[in-house]
Amino acid sequence: MRTLAAALILALLPGAALAQEAPTYPLRLPSSGGEVIIPSRGGQYAHDEVGYAPARRAGDTLYVSGAIVFRAEGEGTDEAAFEAQVRRTLTNLNRTLEAAGASMDDVALINSFHVWEGPDFAGSRNDQIEVISRVWREFADGPRPAWTAVGTTGLLGTGGIVEIQLTAHAPARAD
Repeated sequence: MRTLAAALILALLPGAALAQEAPTYPLRLPSSGGEVIIPSRGGQYAHDEVGYAPARRAGDTLYVSGAIVFRAEGEGTDEAAFEAQVRRTLTNLNRTLEAAGASMDDVALINSFHVWEGPDFAGSRNDQIEVISRVWREFADGPRPAWTAVGTTGLLGTGGIVEIQLTAHAPARAD
């Protein structure tokens, strides 16, 4: 009898507790002076569980959290493999920018953090910069952003070679 009563109550509640409706991305959460942009389910996890926003707009400035160029299991350490890894990372960063209504052409500043000498890339410092520059041009036609490249001894997780963080001029746009 209790099972029948519970079923009737749930049937009367519109969408109640049976299944929470999946969010539609991108999500935009109001924040002080702007908004947090969550482009995907992975970004939702980063926000809710890890504790950072994939992107946050403050006024006309968009801050995009760093994304790591990494060598996945089975990938090479040569320049061709690194190029594919950079392309994968810039594709993800571009999706975040697009979710915020911006593009790579809106990027004013790149901060990159490089493991110059590590087991995951066999090339030189110059090779890293040249590959990132070449792949960047696949995503952006406009004036080049300012860029600061910093060496480090390691990045979060395994296989990390470079972490790329972006700052863009991206006024909020009416949807």
